[in-house]
Amino acid sequence: MSRRAVILLIVAIAIAAAIAWHTIRRGDHVVVVYVSEDQVFSEPVLKDFERDTGIVVRAVYDTEETKSAGVMNRLIAEKSNPQADVYWANEPIRAEVLRTSGVAAPYRSPSAEGIPDRFRDPQGYWTGFSARARMLIVSKGARNKPASILAYTDPRFRGKAAIANPLFGTTTAHVAALFALWGDERGNAFLEAMRKNDVKIVSSNGESADQVAAGSFQFALADSDDVYSRQKQGGSVEGIYPDQEPNGIGCFIVPNAVVLVNGGPHPEAGKKLIDYLLSRETEKKLAYSDAAQIPLHDGVETPPSVGRLDTLKIMNVSYAQVAAKMQAIQPRLKDWVGH
Repeated sequence: MSRRAVILLIVAIAIAAAIAWHTIRRGDHVVVVYVSEDQVFSEPVLKDFERDTGIVVRAVYDTEETKSAGVMNRLIAEKSNPQADVYWANEPIRAEVLRTSGVAAPYRSPSAEGIPDRFRDPQGYWTGFSARARMLIVSKGARNKPASILAYTDPRFRGKAAIANPLFGTTTAHVAALFALWGDERGNAFLEAMRKNDVKIVSSNGESADQVAAGSFQFALADSDDVYSRQKQGGSVEGIYPDQEPNGIGCFIVPNAVVLVNGGPHPEAGKKLIDYLLSRETEKKLAYSDAAQIPLHDGVETPPSVGRLDTLKIMNVSYAQVAAKMQAIQPRLKDWVGH
């Protein structure tokens, strides 16, 4: 090959590389997503998106140790120089924190059509999908069956109930929801009554479920996927949706939430990923997975083991209120856990 031909080939390769890099920067073929949902559940969905669209997914997952807060804090730290396009949160509370922090950008996805308003931000800064329910996981051998979270304060269950550390995960959001619903006075009284009833604090929802399945406790609060997985493993447990009586406060629902990152490098690809996550097809996949999550769209096919929103009494509290209360009660929760 002549020297001239070599030079022309090098120039052609450089031009092609520049075009490819420009295309990537424009966002046609790459999307960066930070993920709080468990990798075992979220990664297959992201791989399906990659296969179906040809858009390369670069995912950063939360670790178990920093669950829900790790990538959220990273997004806040990167606010002046965003590296992610989308945040897939495993609950909407931290999505709401990103909205108030200026990290989220509004986006109203066409796939959100039919998702109830209570599960999305009214300005479009986040949208919920595929929910978990906060349930009582109960030993089948228990003589008394709790029907309400108030069972935590019932003398019949003194020393026989466990709860995940409320400084972390969905238990934080659940306690904050109670404070938002009841007010600080009743919320504090509930915590104090739990302490006096010798409720055991354990590390996580998973440990709570394991302890009940092992017979160490009669019941605990956990997420619906924790209940489902212990039943699948052959554990002698049942799941009870709490507070379903006419005057009950209802079951706390924890949907996933998806956020478009303000100023992300690939906004158009980010919107396509959001559309995909909010679709009925994705909700069906998550319902049939071991996540056993509840679709927010009406009419999505589910297995018999997955509950339906239209059959549940749901706690009437806004996620914006819960997010604000969650930050406000942190000192109280630290004090309570320290006792």
